[in-house]
Amino acid sequence: MLGRSVELARCEALLDRAAGDARGMARETEFRDGGRSRLVDITGEAGIGKSRLLGEVCAGARRRGMLVLRGRATEYERQMPFQVFTDALAHLDPHALDGFQETDAVATLLQRGGALDRFGLHRSMAVLLARLAASSGLLLALDDLHWADSASLELLDHLVRHPLHAPVVLAVTRRDRQSPESLAARLTRGVDTGSVVRLGLRPLSERDCAELAGPGLPLTETTALYAASEGNPFYFLTLLQAHRGGMTPESSTPPGLGTLLLDELRVLAPSRRGIVEAVAVLGEHATPAMVSRVTDRSGTAFTDDVHALTRRDLLRATPQGLLTLRHPVVRTLVHESTPLLRRVEIHRLAAQELARVGASAAERAHHVEQSLTSWDPAAVAVLDEAAARTARTAPKSCAHWLEVALRHLPVTPEHAARRGELTLRRARALAVCGGLRESRDLLQDLIVTPHRSPGGPTADQDQDQDQDQDLRIRAVVLCALVERHLGRSTEAVALLRRELARGPAPAHVVRLGLELGSAAPQDSDTSYAQVRTEVEAALAAARSTGDEVGEAGVLAVAALGEAYEGNMAAAHRLARQAAALVDSLPDNDLTPLCEPLARLGWAEAFLEHYPDAERHAERGLDIARRSGQVYVVPHLLLCLSHIRLQTCRIPSALELADQAEDIARGIGSDQLLAFVLASRAAALVAGCPPGDPRPLAVAEEAVAAAGTGVNWWASTAWCIFGWAALMAGDPVRAREAIFRAGGPELQRIQPSMRPLYLEILVTSALVTGKFEEARGWAERARKEAEQLGLPMQRASALRSAAHLPLAQADTAAAADLFAEAAAESARCGALFWEAHSLLLGAPLEAAAGRGRDGTHAWLKGRRLAETGGSGMLVGLADVTRPPGGDSEALYDSPGRAQLTERLATLTVRELEIAELVAQGLTSQAIADRLYVSRRTVETHVSRAFRKTGVSSRTALATLMARRRTGSRFGDARAERE
Repeated sequence: MLGRSVELARCEALLDRAAGDARGMARETEFRDGGRSRLVDITGEAGIGKSRLLGEVCAGARRRGMLVLRGRATEYERQMPFQVFTDALAHLDPHALDGFQETDAVATLLQRGGALDRFGLHRSMAVLLARLAASSGLLLALDDLHWADSASLELLDHLVRHPLHAPVVLAVTRRDRQSPESLAARLTRGVDTGSVVRLGLRPLSERDCAELAGPGLPLTETTALYAASEGNPFYFLTLLQAHRGGMTPESSTPPGLGTLLLDELRVLAPSRRGIVEAVAVLGEHATPAMVSRVTDRSGTAFTDDVHALTRRDLLRATPQGLLTLRHPVVRTLVHESTPLLRRVEIHRLAAQELARVGASAAERAHHVEQSLTSWDPAAVAVLDEAAARTARTAPKSCAHWLEVALRHLPVTPEHAARRGELTLRRARALAVCGGLRESRDLLQDLIVTPHRSPGGPTADQDQDQDQDQDLRIRAVVLCALVERHLGRSTEAVALLRRELARGPAPAHVVRLGLELGSAAPQDSDTSYAQVRTEVEAALAAARSTGDEVGEAGVLAVAALGEAYEGNMAAAHRLARQAAALVDSLPDNDLTPLCEPLARLGWAEAFLEHYPDAERHAERGLDIARRSGQVYVVPHLLLCLSHIRLQTCRIPSALELADQAEDIARGIGSDQLLAFVLASRAAALVAGCPPGDPRPLAVAEEAVAAAGTGVNWWASTAWCIFGWAALMAGDPVRAREAIFRAGGPELQRIQPSMRPLYLEILVTSALVTGKFEEARGWAERARKEAEQLGLPMQRASALRSAAHLPLAQADTAAAADLFAEAAAESARCGALFWEAHSLLLGAPLEAAAGRGRDGTHAWLKGRRLAETGGSGMLVGLADVTRPPGGDSEALYDSPGRAQLTERLATLTVRELEIAELVAQGLTSQAIADRLYVSRRTVETHVSRAFRKTGVSSRTALATLMARRRTGSRFGDARAERE
């Protein structure tokens, strides 16, 4: 390890911290701030010593008793999903997963099949790593990451953005210049946030190279070799070996690395060179048995050849029993120098052998692709099956296998129908993995291409026509969905209307109407009113054919359209009808309706029917995840996040928005990402204490993602940005943001949410001394809220009105309006806004001579804030505390000492879980956050019940809220004093 002492010391410090944290967990002592996982990013050119340093880090981890899992990405297997992680997990003890409840979720990584969506797999992999690290710590070492497949990179991205609360060190090596841009960008952001430590390896010094060469080499020769190698240790050692074999730098310019390495091959016997070539081509399948099979060598002769190549250090054996070349550079040179037809034959024999031993299509697909030189139905069938198996977990690999199959499928009439189906599947795979534009181009070609086979009887022709139209309709609907995600809702509406004008069958009218009703509210040029006729026609078509599933979907879409526009009477009626049908249908029937279920959830949320909205969104989420409809999942997650923000369950709201962000980034839709980040910013505004910079930073990222678009996504992002700016103390930017969202007359702001956003304008105007402007906006909010008839919107208008008498020192009138706003919020269960109204009004009650009312309002508001995990409202409670000691006495009773005594019996882990229970998280959400099983969470909750003497989660939440307020407000009181 010459010249790497500084880098090694930094790695060992991280290992020491992880090992210490693991010991702390075992003793259930407090986790240090350093308890989060860290990633070490080791970069440098080929041969610079990255893998050598990683090997030393692995040895150091083993000396500390840590579990070490090491995997390597490989150059010619970039379409094998999760290859580098699968290679790492191959080191696991066979019994390591005994009792692990989510084994099925990570089965894909263990090469055991599995069908979970890739984002669920990411979360389950994090749970698995935390479990493996719990006893002694874990080092996950991933080599040559510049060659990693897209699924592996996406999983690593998740682990970087969501550091584990576990004693885990991730260490990766990669070449700077060959790293995918997305990988380099993510790791650079990790460096900025402190979750990634970057170690850039530089060339060795001449002194280091001299020491590497040993004392037997004259100084002049060492200097010449050093100059030729430029300090690259791999090149230096290769030159040194060649020099000892007879090459002298004085005779000529030292040859290049490739020439030196290939010279080693030229002296090999043909049988041994064949083995080296087979190992280079086979890569991850280069077991001795496979190499023997493809080289037609066996027995003692094969064993002797392998031993001879090992002694020459051309071949090495891995811990998994594979044969490999001594360095990836050697593999590259050997692979590229192996004749093409020889490579094709090796791959063909490997595919045959894998099929013989029962390997999955996904394992065989790589070799099938490399050996496919002409149309082969059996080979294409393997690629087709591999694509189907990877569609949910590795859609880029799925799209690749389908592209290979299409490339070899003859362009003839008899194959036209199959070509259409494969193209549609490829477009769908691309649509969920960041290839939206490529997906749209494929779909547009598919829509204008006929797929019927010519000839045949009339009945067959009719059947072909039906199949062709069905394929076309599916392509149109998917293309419209992709256009929406690209921010081109106008184009989506036009495409759907053109297809409806063709006079499709009633079943297709339903599908097209569903998508049209979904696209319109997001388009600034097309309101729901403009597509209402087509949606009503779709509803009539569903009813005429007895299609209850289609009817439920159209009703849900119509309910959201009317709710968005502010037509609440129609929205209430349609939502009730949709809910009645949805509730009567089994989950299997609802599988095609995941997006309409999201629409129903949002409609009910806008109607302020929060329990119904939550129920339908949760059901839709469960169905969407099980059926692999990943593009719908963010909408369902964000619907739940919105509901939990309004009902003051802030940590859960933020957790759901975080999950949606993962998926939005994977899909690659800027519009969806803008919506996700806006929702996350809203949860952060509510969750963070005053002065925290995160809400505004995320809101700024949201409007940046929205770009210059003028649509619902952008309007929502700018509205949330306005809220974040106002809470950050910048009313001028807040005002500008609301006008940017809605235009001069605010017409682009969602009508059913407009009173809430008008409150930002009222507050901004008053803070900047524009009283008459504030009065005008408050009056508009009152009129629009009365027209909507929604309690939460009326409450917002009442708060806007309350600011006006407050500005004129009429505290009694302002207090009455805030109290009325709190009562309106309570009517629909909007606890966040109830607490907000109570805390704003509490000091005014006292100022108006109603001290006891003020105290009770403040107490209730503070309890709601604490229980709901709202840092914003807790901060508001700090500054609105009524004068006098009554509030303190009432809040502290009964028995602070008794409370402390009861909670002191809980372990650190039990306290941690009790705190999350108090924040409103479910057992599964707590398990996801702490990377433990749901059963473990429920066991700790039961123990907390027994030790504290309570019998419900609500009672436990109350105890934890009182514990928090005791310490937090005690500290605040001490600071004021």
